[in-house]
Amino acid sequence: MNKILAFIFWFLICLPAFSQDKGENYDSSYYVELQEHMVLRLYYSKKYTDLVIGSTQGSDSYTYLPNSGNNLGIGFTYQNFTLNLAGPFSFLNPNRQKDFPKYIDLQVHIYPQKMIIDLFGQFYDGYTLAAEQLQNSDQNYLRKDIKVRKIGANYNYLFQGDKLSLEASLNQSSIQKKSAASLMAGFEVYGGSIKGDSLILPSIENQREINFKESSYFQFGPNVGAAGTLVFGGGFFLTGVASAGLNLGTSGFNNGVSQNKFGLVPSYLLRGFLGYNGEKFSINANYVYKNNRLIRQDPFQTDLITGNYRINIVYKIRPSEKFKNGFNKINPIKLIEKVLN
Repeated sequence: MNKILAFIFWFLICLPAFSQDKGENYDSSYYVELQEHMVLRLYYSKKYTDLVIGSTQGSDSYTYLPNSGNNLGIGFTYQNFTLNLAGPFSFLNPNRQKDFPKYIDLQVHIYPQKMIIDLFGQFYDGYTLAAEQLQNSDQNYLRKDIKVRKIGANYNYLFQGDKLSLEASLNQSSIQKKSAASLMAGFEVYGGSIKGDSLILPSIENQREINFKESSYFQFGPNVGAAGTLVFGGGFFLTGVASAGLNLGTSGFNNGVSQNKFGLVPSYLLRGFLGYNGEKFSINANYVYKNNRLIRQDPFQTDLITGNYRINIVYKIRPSEKFKNGFNKINPIKLIEKVLN
């Protein structure tokens, strides 16, 4: 719980940076801000962090899936503030394990002008290894004791952010009028742990060499990439964002004997957006994919794969002046700015 509170506090401290007033510091011939509109959304989403353990010889790869669910939610964006509320309703998740522990997955993806900011806070308890991955069993391997923790942040500076609005693709609070692209550069930092009450892989698989009971990791480093939006057909858009880096890090493993290694490890983060975005209505889909590769421990390699995909149906309205002035007084971003100033 302390980790969760620390992550939320970190996010609140960062909020004022996300609420910058763009004023005239962007090229209105490329995109337009919908400052007077409230963006209402109904959405379907799924978040996950998979645990992948494989041999460095290229065989015997195992992918543990968390007990995360398909979510249905509602949300809005107004005056630079976004709030989304969703839940894994039972009719969307008939195959979830009912007796597994609860999980928390906090992902914050905010794209103010000339910045890309992604925050991750994953706290998963309970994983499943599908039967088709097992050589010596025809039943799913259930491990409610496996715990995966990941806290991290990714930041990029968008060099052509005055022409490219990623908010138009993410939350539709802007409209990209013309195609644009930009290079970007930044840094990232991640840390966390993997732990089970016993060896992670099932004993029936006889994977003694690539097995372990617990692991911890920390890594950080620079990254570079590019982003671009293709606008076509009078409001349709296709956006891609990709960054890759080389992180310095450490990983510790315990499979009866503790091992710690330092080294360099590649990292990448991909984002894709597709849909229609108009002044009144939008329908779109987006996907975020993050690979965290831990420092290699021969003869096995461990990866944490974090994803978030969403389908949005959006309607935009113009609230009255009375509502606008009233919300401005209770807008959390405005209140935090007053406290910090």
